[in-house]
Amino acid sequence: MEPFKYLIGYPEHLLAKVRQLIEQDRLGTMLADRYGEPNTVRNDAQLYDYVQALKDRHLRKAVPLGKVLYDSKLQVMKHALGTHTAISRVHGGRLKASREIRIATVFRDAPADFLRMIVVHELAHMREADHNKAFYQLCTHMEPDYHQLEFDLRLYLTHIELTRG
Repeated sequence: MEPFKYLIGYPEHLLAKVRQLIEQDRLGTMLADRYGEPNTVRNDAQLYDYVQALKDRHLRKAVPLGKVLYDSKLQVMKHALGTHTAISRVHGGRLKASREIRIATVFRDAPADFLRMIVVHELAHMREADHNKAFYQLCTHMEPDYHQLEFDLRLYLTHIELTRG
């Protein structure tokens, strides 16, 4: 098992700090202290409402959401924490489009901040397909602490994997 698979690409000085937290058995405690607010979005209906509220706040003119749900197969099969899908169908003489967002079930038990971060990430894909500068600007517009949350989420996933392994 590669304990830093979620941290690939980060500088060595950060990885050294993570190693030290792991060796001192403080990674979980640090994350719990920083992200103690539990996630209350427990089922697909609540998740849909949660995502829709964020979409209405930041992306009012985007294509409507067709489906939003927790997906237990995501992390294992696609090595992803969330996916977004655009579905276009011809209905009569018109083209109807809807969006589908699937969130890995690991977020059902994750702190509230991490769920918000992954939802913001997937919503940003409704405007920007690629992980480019405009995409990350949109993410930080919707969630100003996006980059810190993304890094800490990677620490959280590392911690989960180490404690289950």
